[in-house]
Order: sequence, then C-alpha cells, then structure tokens
Amino acid sequence: MNQPLAYIHPGAKIATNVVVEPFATINNNVVIGSGTWIGSNVTIMEGARIGKNCRIFPGAVISAIPQDLKFEDEDSLVTIGDNVTIRECVTINRGTKAYGKTEIGKNSLIMATAHIAHDCILEENVIIVNGVLLAGHVKVGKHAIIGGLSGIHQFIHIGEHAMVSGGSLVRKDVPPFTKAAKEPLSYVGINSIGLRRRGFESAKIREIQNIYRILYQKNYNTTQALSILEGEFEATPERDEIIEFIINSQRGIMKGYTNKQ
Repeated sequence: MNQPLAYIHPGAKIATNVVVEPFATINNNVVIGSGTWIGSNVTIMEGARIGKNCRIFPGAVISAIPQDLKFEDEDSLVTIGDNVTIRECVTINRGTKAYGKTEIGKNSLIMATAHIAHDCILEENVIIVNGVLLAGHVKVGKHAIIGGLSGIHQFIHIGEHAMVSGGSLVRKDVPPFTKAAKEPLSYVGINSIGLRRRGFESAKIREIQNIYRILYQKNYNTTQALSILEGEFEATPERDEIIEFIINSQRGIMKGYTNKQ
C-alpha cells in the first residue's frame, strides 16, 4: 500500500504488499521485498536492496553515498537481509569499489541513530544499540552485540557471539564469544549468558573459557598461546574459529584487562 504523499521513482522495484508511509522517498535502482514497512520520512537512495519483512522507521537514510573522499561515484549497493529492523534516524552508506557493498544480515536490529559506514559487513542476528558508529570496512560476526554510543575504528573485526560494552572505543579486534569492556578496550570474560541463551551447552562454554584462559590469563604471548591451543586442545569448530580469527586479525586483538595503572 503506497501513500500518495510518498515519492517512489518509477524505476524502483517494490513488492505489491510493501507499505510505504507518507513523505517517504524511494529513489531509482531500489529493490524492496514483500512484507516490508517503510516509515514516514525515510529516504532510500539508489543501490538499496532490502529484503522481506523488514521495518524501517522514520528518519532513516539508506544507501546514501559513502563519506569517503576516494569515492568516485562508482556503482555500489546496500544489501539488507530479511526480517531486519532499522530504527529512527539510522544511516547506512553504500559500499565503494573496495568491496562494492555494505551488508546487513538477516534478523538484525539496528537501533536509533546508529551509523554504518561504507563496506561494512554485519552477519545475521547482530544487534547494534543506539548511537553506535561503525567506520568503514568493519565486520561484525553473527549474534554479536555492540553497546550504545560505542565507536568502532575502521577495518575492525568483531567476532561472532561477542558483546561490546556500551560507550566503548574499539581500536582492536574483538575475538568471538568474548565480552569487551574498560578503557582501553580489554577482555573481561566470555559471553556466557549470551551463549546459554543461544543453546550452547555447559561443556562447550567451559571449553571456550579454557581456550581464553590460555590466551589471556596465563601470561603467554599470542604466538605461544596459539601453539598451545593447536597442540594441546581438541580441534572443535569453536577452537578453530578462535584460532582462525586471531591469525587473520589485521589490527591485532584486544588485550587482557589489568588493574595496573
């Protein structure tokens, strides 16, 4: 149901049961899947690919050009999976030629006033809380949660099932299954509550805890800790995910928390 007070470019491809509220603007080269609701005063610019059953609240701006001086008006996209909720005044920028698109995975929740810059990749079931700022090329793993008002440096990788405390400044990669807090950002344990809520058994949670004790609590350097994990711990999907994450880290992983001043 399209309101006569909304502007919809003739070149936009919108499923028949999409609801577009008054004063929304939908530009050319936009695709919107069935069951999606577009609130009033939403602006959807060229290059948006929005899935089914999404909800986009008033004031959001989707697929504006990147805030990147290297951008040369190349073709690029924002892709948003099914069942994504985008709250008031969120901004999500298109990709650049570096990756070509910005991605939001299915079932994610992007809360009010968050900003997601060019070439970010958010996997499924991610929660971005109010006021979070993601710089370009940030990757966020599935089921990760980033607390409100956090600032994420460009090219950062936040692992799956990780939880970042509100108000954090994230300058280093956050490994999977962990909790990150303090300043500078530090390891403060594993996200055991989140893991239990998602069906991880107690034995699996203990395995993850034991891995991170080697990495953060035994005074090994990263090379030594990885050698122990590879040589002495049984190969499991979780162990391998952690090892691969650390080996592939571009910016290095966050450090362990210390009370030393």
